[in-house]
Amino acid sequence: MTVPPTRTWVPGAAGSPYDVDNLPYAVFSRTDDSDAHARVGVRIGDFVLDLAPLAAIEMLDGAAELGQPSLVPLMAQGLQRWDAVRAWAQHVLTDHGEQAESEPFLIGLSEIRTHMPFEVADYVDFYCSLDHASNVGKIFRPDAEPLLPNWRHLPVGYHGRAGTVVGSGAPIVRPLGQRREPSEDRPTFGPSERLDIEAEMGFVVGRGTDLGERVPTSAYAEHVFGLTLLNDWSARDIQAWEYVPLGPFLGKSFATSISPWITPLAALEHARCDLPGQDPAPLEYLRTDEAAGYDIDVTVTLNGEVVAQPPYASMYWSAAQMLAHMTVNGASLRTGDLFASGTVSGPEPGQRGSLLELSWGGTEPITLADGSTRSFLADGDTVTLSATAPGELGGRIALGEVTGTIHPSR
Repeated sequence: MTVPPTRTWVPGAAGSPYDVDNLPYAVFSRTDDSDAHARVGVRIGDFVLDLAPLAAIEMLDGAAELGQPSLVPLMAQGLQRWDAVRAWAQHVLTDHGEQAESEPFLIGLSEIRTHMPFEVADYVDFYCSLDHASNVGKIFRPDAEPLLPNWRHLPVGYHGRAGTVVGSGAPIVRPLGQRREPSEDRPTFGPSERLDIEAEMGFVVGRGTDLGERVPTSAYAEHVFGLTLLNDWSARDIQAWEYVPLGPFLGKSFATSISPWITPLAALEHARCDLPGQDPAPLEYLRTDEAAGYDIDVTVTLNGEVVAQPPYASMYWSAAQMLAHMTVNGASLRTGDLFASGTVSGPEPGQRGSLLELSWGGTEPITLADGSTRSFLADGDTVTLSATAPGELGGRIALGEVTGTIHPSR
């Protein structure tokens, strides 16, 4: 197969954020199909290319994997198959000789619905932004050192709840739980009054490992299939009361939203950038020999209004380091594992990826264009995360959005 030319024949796709240098995957069905007809496609411009029937016609190896209602069968095949499918999709979308055969398998976005892209096997959430960790420390421990002693030595994380990871658009029901006001001796029970967002990047594991096997930072690309935008909804009042001594639990486990679009790792190769610097130097198993960060610009929109623009390039710990640390004790990976970066925040006030930081613990509410204010989320609020990154063709590619609306507690 030849190297694809740089221009696609798909109407309106060339030069768009969804050109052939992007091609994010989704699991979709036509709006008039049942869910049983869900299968794998890639986005090109304002269309989805239905991969399975086209792959069958062209007798592509592994065509059956693309007809499944999940990305798991494809992800389990490993890097060589991922690269082969991506190269084939780029070829058919740029070679005019393929247009007549391929064009019937383009479906407009308005004619499809997306589904959960994969079954989440395990979910781990990290805490890898220096600016976010420092801000949280200053808010919760104003008279102490913002960072705990271990923070600069390892990527801090906790094991989340895979069963409550949901797709974009799923309703987010305000959680109930215990919370205690600082002036009170005993907790009360009721709906969270400090419901928050966390703008994060999620990393989807393709190839698994055996129990006892470690994944070095150099093998990151052999195991991670792609990236997804992720909103780790957080009940700050429940979290503050419960998290000592074992960390987050009910304040986090009620819902985590991910985009239906999984951006292949290969699409972000031109977004790689150096980490901002790690001092002290990490231990040997956490060291990286290449640009390990990503120049991804995230946008947080609340009720249609941009409230923050966190830069992922500012993250202290890289995804390769998160993966190495997650497996250094021999913990195995499974296809469909999801690990997240923790809140993405930058050094400027407008770059904070949570309302906790934007409102500085509720003491400085933000004012929206309609005159209303927010310290934390109100019922009916809709939050959308979007992002862009440099692409291979010189423009910027888009990561699929993730959105959620707050529903009253039940």
